[in-house]
Amino acid sequence: MAVPGVLLPKVQVLKEDEAREEIQRNHSSCRAKDVTMPAKLPVNFFSTRSPVIDLFRGQLDYADHLRQDSEIVLYFFYAPWCGQSIAAREEIEHVASRLSDQVLFVAVNCWWNQGKCRKQKHFFYFPVIHLYHRSFGPIEYKGPMSAVYIEKFVRRVMTPLLYISSRSKLLDFLSNYEPGVLGYFEFNASPQPPGYLTFFTSALHSLKKDYLGTIRFGVITAKRVAEEISLVQSGSVYLHRHVNTSLIYPSDIMNYTAENICKWALENREMLIRWLRPHGGKSLLLNNELKKGPALLIFIPYNPLAEIHPLLDEITKVALEYHNCNKSQAAEPDLQHLGDTDSPAFDSSVPDAHTKLSETFSITKYPCCNTVVLPQWHSISRTHNVCELCINQTLGVKPNKVHVPHCNFLEIEAALDSFYLQEHTFFQVISNTIECSNFLSFYSPFSYYTACCRTVNRHFLSFSSSEETIFQTPKVAFSSHGKKDNAPHSIPHIEDRNWFIPDLHINGTNITGLSCRTNKTLNLYLLDSNLFWIYAERLGASRSTHLKEFAAIVDLKEEVHYVLDQNQSLVGSTLENFIKNFSVLYSPLKRHLVDDPAVRFHEQRVITEVTTNTFHDTVFRSEKNVLLLYYAQWCGFCASLNHIFIQLARLLPPDNFTVARIDITRNDLPWEFMTDHLPTILFFPHQRKEQSVKFPEDFAVNLPNLLKFILHHSSLSSSEPCTKECLRKETVLQQGHISHLEREIQKLRSEIGALHQAHDQLEAQLAEARREEQRLQQQKHRLEKQHKTLQLHSEQLQATYEQKNQELLEMAEKLQELADASENLLKENTLLRILVASREGKLQSKDEIKESLQSEQTLAEDDDVSVSTAAATLEAKQIDNIDTVETEHSSGNRTE
Repeated sequence: MAVPGVLLPKVQVLKEDEAREEIQRNHSSCRAKDVTMPAKLPVNFFSTRSPVIDLFRGQLDYADHLRQDSEIVLYFFYAPWCGQSIAAREEIEHVASRLSDQVLFVAVNCWWNQGKCRKQKHFFYFPVIHLYHRSFGPIEYKGPMSAVYIEKFVRRVMTPLLYISSRSKLLDFLSNYEPGVLGYFEFNASPQPPGYLTFFTSALHSLKKDYLGTIRFGVITAKRVAEEISLVQSGSVYLHRHVNTSLIYPSDIMNYTAENICKWALENREMLIRWLRPHGGKSLLLNNELKKGPALLIFIPYNPLAEIHPLLDEITKVALEYHNCNKSQAAEPDLQHLGDTDSPAFDSSVPDAHTKLSETFSITKYPCCNTVVLPQWHSISRTHNVCELCINQTLGVKPNKVHVPHCNFLEIEAALDSFYLQEHTFFQVISNTIECSNFLSFYSPFSYYTACCRTVNRHFLSFSSSEETIFQTPKVAFSSHGKKDNAPHSIPHIEDRNWFIPDLHINGTNITGLSCRTNKTLNLYLLDSNLFWIYAERLGASRSTHLKEFAAIVDLKEEVHYVLDQNQSLVGSTLENFIKNFSVLYSPLKRHLVDDPAVRFHEQRVITEVTTNTFHDTVFRSEKNVLLLYYAQWCGFCASLNHIFIQLARLLPPDNFTVARIDITRNDLPWEFMTDHLPTILFFPHQRKEQSVKFPEDFAVNLPNLLKFILHHSSLSSSEPCTKECLRKETVLQQGHISHLEREIQKLRSEIGALHQAHDQLEAQLAEARREEQRLQQQKHRLEKQHKTLQLHSEQLQATYEQKNQELLEMAEKLQELADASENLLKENTLLRILVASREGKLQSKDEIKESLQSEQTLAEDDDVSVSTAAATLEAKQIDNIDTVETEHSSGNRTE
């Protein structure tokens, strides 16, 4: 019993350890578990062979340390997960490969939560590009993430000033369409003249405020070159403008600081043509620009790094001529005709009627004109409905003091008042002629007006298709002042002043100053077709063209846009004609209707998909009744009507009815067929397509209501009286409709009967399924009870198993101890046998010794009695000692 008693403490220790681990598990399950994974360590965003230094751990302090040793530094702040950052990575590497010897490129991971960049910078978007020019910065780049544009901007930061040392360079600088600021500094006395660093910093400020870099800064180093633009004093700053008067920085009024120079240049710059660069995200850039007025959008392929741009130069010339109001060649008429006897004289009511028109025109070269559409109640409208009023300066105003035309609302209003007072001069005029008359201002004796009136047939104009048909040659009549037989080229309006100025013919390619002579002034914009061609496609550009050149006029207020014919090459002359056609009073341009090219037509479809190109063929030229649904892909209510229209299309006879739909967001229609409410349903009855009917909005859109609506409006008689043949055909048609509907109703009834039978079968199957479900539920409950019983039995068996297993372990330990004891006994038995054998041998040797001693005793009893006795005694002692040792050894083995 001693052996099992030793194992009891070990079993208790094991049970205590298991109980302790169970308690720890229960305690840890009660605590909140960590639901977020720690962020993975960042890795290199750029290749190790890249010229860009990649601080992927966000070491902003080290980036600032690198900036101290470099003149130009570009920081590329990125987020590793950002798709735009990944896309811009290759562009940055391309720029770095070209400029790494002059610019230090540093990329910083600003998303790593343990980096200083994430803690100090709070960017709302990625990637972000900052440039530093020595200690000036940061200059943020917000342009397209394209290598050529980034490189162009970096080069502008590297060299913000252009040095002009000759007259030819000055002319090249001033001829550019972008605004230019020139500073004159004398470098003879000092390498850094006073004010030079301030002007240099102002150029960097302009790049910081205007990432497009629309203002160019230059430095004139030669005095004779500076005198060409009237710069005499060193430190003067000159803002060049093409149309308006150029300016010199007022240093006596404003402090000579970099911020003030930049602010002054930005506020007074002249933008004849602008670049639009939408960033591709949600933005109001296009909307804000289009809200300013009609816009001419020109898409051209543009490379910012190219030295020459021939197409851009042509567009620039057109823009300069279009805005060049003060130097208008069109306002300088040929005065050779003034000596002609047929030239009109002044009205008799005008003082000094003998004054010739030539004198007046020679004094005032820039009349202000306005088109007047006369109302129906006006007396002149009996014979005329369109008049042109021009405000002309008289001899009382010297021409050298008149720099710009005085054209404002007050003068036009005064001209209208005076014109209405002089209306009696226009009474005796035939309707197909143009009458012109001159009269004094009612309010001012120092100005007079010229009025030319004629009748314009608007109905004819609205349905004409060509400009030649519209602008027919009319007759000209000057009331009570003689006749003029020369026929002008078009109806008089503000855009064409050769009605008032004889022999003033604007040729087909001259639009000089047209922006100041029309009520429809255009804002000119440029877009890079390599980046923004998707906008051109949305406006109507061809998707298959290889030459990405396109021009369109967008009028947001009128909700129209016009497209330049893509069969014509985009050159200056075609742009001028395009602008002139838009600017005339009755423009021959037609509204462009955008068509959805992605629509594929399938003959098997129940509902016909209509586009802009197929609208007239499907709706108007078809000899069927057409039900048209206006929808959009984003309209959820429209999508919910699809199944109703499919059922309707299957019910209606396909020979007489067409059910169609059109995506109104991707297909433009004429204005009379547009809608501002989705979904909208229109019905076009056969032979009465002009009497289209809209489905009432207060009715529910379902199959019965749609059928009633279609049958009601398709059976209405036309406005024309119908003959017997017509009535007979109508009756036959209605009978055909009724028979078709009866057949459809019969089919529906049969289908309803079949559905009822299927419904009964389904009910029976459902009842059987319910019974089966109940049986399965009962069986489930029984199985759950059995499962619980088996689970309890299993737990009992598990406990019994563990108990028996423990007992077996204890018995195994006891058997192991018995085996060890038996092995020890075997060893002791072997040793005893060895001792017994050795004892027997010793006894035999003892007997032999005794025999030998006895024989020796008999031989020499007398001589050796004492010796033998002593030897025998000694031998006996040795034997006794040996026996004692062996006995002790054997007893020790037994004890062990």
